Amino acid sequence: MRALVVLVGVFVILAIGLYGPATLVGPLPTASAAVADASGEAPVTAAPTLPSTGASAIVAGADSPVLAAGGLTEAVPIGGTAKAITALVVLDAKPMDAGAQGETITVSRDDYDSYVRYLAERARAVPFITGETWTQREMLQAMLLGSSNNHADSLARWAFGSMDAYLAAATTWLAKNGLTSISLVDATGLDEGDVGTATDLARVSALAYANPAIAEIMSFTEARVTGNRGFDNLAAYAADEGYRGLSRSYTDQAGVCFLFALDVTVGGAAAGTTPVTLYGAFLREPDWDTLDADLTTLATSASATLAQTPVVTEGQAFVTYTTPWGETAHGVAMATESRMLWVTSPLEYTVDAKQLSTGSKGEQIGSVTVTTPDGDINVLLELDQRLGDPGPMWRLTHPIPVISAFIDSKPLG
Repeated sequence: MRALVVLVGVFVILAIGLYGPATLVGPLPTASAAVADASGEAPVTAAPTLPSTGASAIVAGADSPVLAAGGLTEAVPIGGTAKAITALVVLDAKPMDAGAQGETITVSRDDYDSYVRYLAERARAVPFITGETWTQREMLQAMLLGSSNNHADSLARWAFGSMDAYLAAATTWLAKNGLTSISLVDATGLDEGDVGTATDLARVSALAYANPAIAEIMSFTEARVTGNRGFDNLAAYAADEGYRGLSRSYTDQAGVCFLFALDVTVGGAAAGTTPVTLYGAFLREPDWDTLDADLTTLATSASATLAQTPVVTEGQAFVTYTTPWGETAHGVAMATESRMLWVTSPLEYTVDAKQLSTGSKGEQIGSVTVTTPDGDINVLLELDQRLGDPGPMWRLTHPIPVISAFIDSKPLG
C-alpha cells in the first residue's frame, strides 16, 4: 500500500511541475543503522567460590544480578538475620541520619516482660527496665551490635504500635524491595517461620550497608548506652579477611547465619587498590569451623577472580550508518570506561541512537548503556566521520526514495 502511495506521489509531483524543487530541497531518506553486537567485548571470568552446603549468595549491590549462589536455593530459616530487616523497616518509617540520636523511646511494661522472657529462654538480650528512656540510635545499637531480641521487639512495637502492625509493614516493605522469598512471623528471627532465600538475604545486606544510619552503627566494635551498659559488636567477624559483619547468629532451625559486606582487592590488601565490595549471606552453615573455612574460600577466590575490565573503549563502534547513496559512518564511544568487576556472563549493551540522513563528524548521536554487576554505565556516542548530502544529481536521478522521504515528512490528515 505504501509503495502505491509513493508511486502515485511521484506522478502527481511530476504532473504539477514540482519534481525539481521537491527533489533538490526536500528531505533525504534516512540512513540504515546497524547496531553492533558488543556482548563479547568484556572477557568472562570465574565467579567467587561459595559452598555447596547450606545456602549462600553474593551480590554487588541490592539492584545487581546475583554474582554467585551455592547450596539450597529455596527459602530456609534465617535466624537472627531478621533483625537487619527489622532495622531497615523501622528506619523506613522513622528515618534517622548517621550519627543522630533519633527519637526518644520509653521502655514499656510489655518491653520489659519480653526481656524477662528472653532471659528465661537463654536468648540474647541487653537489659532495660520499665520507664527507662532510650534513644532510637541506642535501641538500634543494642539490636544490631548486641543482637538483643528484646530491643528488636521494642523497636517494632514503638515504630508501628503493635507486633501485628510491624509484620504488616515489613511485608509491604519486602514486597516493595522485591524480596519476595522472605516471610516473617516476628522481629527477631527466632521462630522457624522466619524464612528467606540466601539471594534475598544478600540483598538485605546490600540495602543495610546503603543505609547511612546502619552503616555508621556497624562501624563500631563496641557501644555504651543508657545506664552505662556496654556490649561488643557481636556481628563483627573475620575482619582480617575483609569482612564487615551485619548479623551473626545461631538457632537450631537456621544453623549458623552470617550477613556481611566483603571488601575485596586484587591480590589482597597489599595490592593497594581501592576495594570492591560484595554483599552476602551464609545461612544454615553447620558449625563455626565450616563458616570460617567457607569465608576464607570466598575471600580468596573473590580476590583471585576480580579483574580490571574494559567495558567501553573510546572510538569503539556501536552503530554503523549507511546512506542510500553509499556513505558510511559509525557511532563511536566518546570515552573509555573500565571497572573492577567479576564478569561471570557476557555484559548487556543497549544502544540508543537517533535516525540520521546527514551528520557532521563529532556530532553526538546517542549513547550506549552497559549493564554490569556493579550497575549501569552510560557512554555518549558521536559520528566518526561526516555523512554528507549526496548532491543534486543523485537527488534528481533517485525520485522514489527522495519523494518517499518528502511524503513521510508531511503530517497525516
